[in-house]
Amino acid sequence: MPFARLTAATTPTAHIGLGLAAVGRPGYINLGRDKDLPADRSPETLLARTHELLDAAYAQGVRYFDVARSYGRAEEFLADWLSARPDVQDVVIGSKWGYTYTADWRTDAEVHEVKDHSVDTFDRQRTETGSLLGERLDLYQIHSLTADSPALTDTGLHARLAALAAEGVTVGFSTSGPAQADTVRAALGVTVDGEPLFRTVQSTYNLLDPSVGEALAEAHEAGLSVIVKEGVANGRLAGGAAPAPLRDIADETGTTPDAVALAAILRRPWATVVLSGAATAVQLSANLHAAVADLGDDQLERLAGLREEPAAYWQRRAELPWH
Repeated sequence: MPFARLTAATTPTAHIGLGLAAVGRPGYINLGRDKDLPADRSPETLLARTHELLDAAYAQGVRYFDVARSYGRAEEFLADWLSARPDVQDVVIGSKWGYTYTADWRTDAEVHEVKDHSVDTFDRQRTETGSLLGERLDLYQIHSLTADSPALTDTGLHARLAALAAEGVTVGFSTSGPAQADTVRAALGVTVDGEPLFRTVQSTYNLLDPSVGEALAEAHEAGLSVIVKEGVANGRLAGGAAPAPLRDIADETGTTPDAVALAAILRRPWATVVLSGAATAVQLSANLHAAVADLGDDQLERLAGLREEPAAYWQRRAELPWH
């Protein structure tokens, strides 16, 4: 599996990845986005910002980069960065299919992305991803799988994914919604010719909604690599938006709320990679301090008190505006 490359890394940040959802398109739901990006959100401006972040991440030991077909031009920006740096061969590249970007580079679009887990969408988007990332693609994931998704039962799709795996691309899935644990467990039962189909899972897990944690531990035990996304809850666990207990512990540890939030996740023995969704180099540097933040048991217990009911958490997330 491609994540085996990370086990040989000597830097503590190797298990923190960089996701490009926030910089691959002009609009996203992260808090504070109006301050994170300049008023000029042209493709050229966001390309430059993406390359700045990738350079900073790589220099500081980050070795996993995460994109998706629906992240605007994120795949293209990453491919351009890789092409300009042919000596960079020790990174793991993951992308996702299943959502189509429809905002046409606008922040005021009524619909920003459309979900479709059909074979036709897989065939189209696999070709699109391949044209950009080619042999650099290590991992291809179903984007935002849910327990009612036809992708869990479509044997024709499973055959396509198994064929992709036979070509050397690891096949995985990401999850969303209040029933992520059910989705993870259902996906663990999907097999092709008696062999498990999925080798990675990427889920939303953070101090506000850790409800998928037990299922991710089960996935890890079953041999899957686990990627954690939205560790700072789209900005709700960062900066001034962070709850007071999180800010207090950040002061106690001499770090920042986002670093503490990510450090708590890194403590989980099943977490293979924890993603940063930074939009600025300053945010990225703060996130990476999670790798060395030292949290005591008392502090972790206090952080556990931030937990929300999953339905409430996901309702709040659905209400976040696209900036």
